[in-house]
Amino acid sequence: MAHIPQGATTELELLTFQDALKAANTPSPDYDIEKWLYAPNFYSEYRYILGTRGKNPLICIGINPSTAQPDKLDNTLKSVERIALGNGFDSFIMFNVYAQRATSPDDMEKVYNPLLHKENLEAFRYVCSISDKPAIWAAWGAIIEKRKYLPACVRDMLEVGNEYGALWYCAGAITKKGHPHHPLYLRKDEKIRPFDVEGYLNALPD
Repeated sequence: MAHIPQGATTELELLTFQDALKAANTPSPDYDIEKWLYAPNFYSEYRYILGTRGKNPLICIGINPSTAQPDKLDNTLKSVERIALGNGFDSFIMFNVYAQRATSPDDMEKVYNPLLHKENLEAFRYVCSISDKPAIWAAWGAIIEKRKYLPACVRDMLEVGNEYGALWYCAGAITKKGHPHHPLYLRKDEKIRPFDVEGYLNALPD
């Protein structure tokens, strides 16, 4: 099932991340909250977090969420989970540069919603706080070129990550323009390696 946004996120009454997290920690008839971390904990026009619970997660950063939900992972998230476990992590978290749900990045809103970005950064602070040395896997590919506001969102995430001593990684081949590889089509035994996200952002064209 494809997800096409029903409208601008500014028209929505957004759950704050803290309220979404409280709900995600409340038992649900739809999935096992002991296994899954899902905020908001229902299918909506946006998603802050989808992942499994653990003390040492690999935090994968895509551009924007699609249709995946607990127990209904798409091929991208199945690959993310394999790579996380294959690199010695006990769990994975799928995070996104921008939280608006859209199967095709071409359907993302052309003007970003500062409130949605603010709450997404709060979610990023939370996922960075789970482990002593947050491991962040940059995995957005060339899709970051779809909207001009996306690199600035990543830069904000870099600043938050620095507060927590986060280490950035990539996996697979870097594109000619320097973009980190998307999780799809990676070998099952792919190993992550250090990624200079600040140097990457500085090299992007204005």
